[in-house]
Amino acid sequence: MVLQTFNTGMRCARCGKNSMVTDNTTGERFCGGCGFVIAERVDDSGPEWRSFSKDEYDDKSRTGSPTSLAMHDMGLATIIGHANKDVTGKPLSASMKSTIERLRTWDSRSQAHESSDRNFRQAFSDLGRLKDKLALSDAVIEKTAYIYRKALDKGLVRGRSIPGLLAAALYAACRDSGTPRTLNDVSSEINIKRKDVSRCYRLLLRELDLKMPVVDPVKCMSRIASEAGLTEKVKRRALIILNDANKLEITAGKDPMGLAAAALYLSCVLNGEDTTQKVIAMAAGVTEVTIRNRYKGLKESLNI
Repeated sequence: MVLQTFNTGMRCARCGKNSMVTDNTTGERFCGGCGFVIAERVDDSGPEWRSFSKDEYDDKSRTGSPTSLAMHDMGLATIIGHANKDVTGKPLSASMKSTIERLRTWDSRSQAHESSDRNFRQAFSDLGRLKDKLALSDAVIEKTAYIYRKALDKGLVRGRSIPGLLAAALYAACRDSGTPRTLNDVSSEINIKRKDVSRCYRLLLRELDLKMPVVDPVKCMSRIASEAGLTEKVKRRALIILNDANKLEITAGKDPMGLAAAALYLSCVLNGEDTTQKVIAMAAGVTEVTIRNRYKGLKESLNI
């Protein structure tokens, strides 16, 4: 029995003392002085989970995993646990253990009896690997799963590659959330040609009527500078250059990675850093010709 004493300012109607006691087992609240019962049932304001152990408030084993669109069943299905013990903690007998193992197998098979469930299992398994490879946030993964589910509902997956459409949905989610990941990054990690991913991406934009925001070159700059090994002084000067270019509205219609790379190269030139166009181009995933063209455009427009 667990008793908790509260000094709530409420006095006992019988003895007038201010010492209310709550029994957490029966839910009764009564006076600690005379034992007069104030309430027979008290609503529990604590957490829903219980583990029935000594340190129950530190063990959240019964809360379950949160729901997620990136699971084939959105985390709502129940599973038979792998602990071969009964409710009292005693180990199962040999015959019952065999029966439970068979039930686990059929329970697992019954959760993916439809083609859409099998499709989601394969797609979201690849999505979990992409999350680790590209270091993506949970918000991007949830958005990717949402776009892919919409594509499956409209029948866009039929006759097309599941990894290709998943990569396109992932790139769309990165664009929508402002995460600096290029088509080359996504296609190389999932081992699909860039042309196939871009074709699926255009299909998603057209069929799902997605409106993608323009990528800010400033968000691409830190990544390029880190991969090229540039100093913080170069990054700050390049940030000023990009902000001035945005104010003059000369960045519209230009590749953000190319603009960020050109701003970094221009900053290197102004700060006297010995960095070649080839190093920055490899870090940005663009050609040296693109950097030269954007570099000339920035110099002329900003009068540098």
